[in-house]
Amino acid sequence: MFGRLSEEEAGTLLAEKGVGRLGCVVDGGPYVVPINYHLENGSVYSHSLPGLKISALRSNPRACLQVDEIASDLQWRSVLAFGNFEEITNSTERAEVLNKLLQRHPMLTPVESTIVQDGAPPPVIVFRIRIDRITGIAEK
Repeated sequence: MFGRLSEEEAGTLLAEKGVGRLGCVVDGGPYVVPINYHLENGSVYSHSLPGLKISALRSNPRACLQVDEIASDLQWRSVLAFGNFEEITNSTERAEVLNKLLQRHPMLTPVESTIVQDGAPPPVIVFRIRIDRITGIAEK
């Protein structure tokens, strides 16, 4: 049976997962990429190397994160969280966010792989999406 998730149910799914698809605007059109994230205090926290995604978010901070849980074609839940991109530049806050991300995702991500390969840290961007609206649907 198809139906809407309550805001609480949608928030729970978002908190349970740690990988989603970040949507932003590039040259007037949608651009979607997978990211690892950590949810805390109404914001999704993540990190990235400089590139198209970060350039797009800096130009237009409006973004969304889509997360789903799929058991089968007829049993799934999906959440969309909408908000605004904010780059985190405070060194203490950056370190806290990166530590929480690495605790949640202990395997090397492409950012950490680059650090290992090059031997020198690249300019890692740490950011949050402050969620202002969340919706969810499910087929049960």
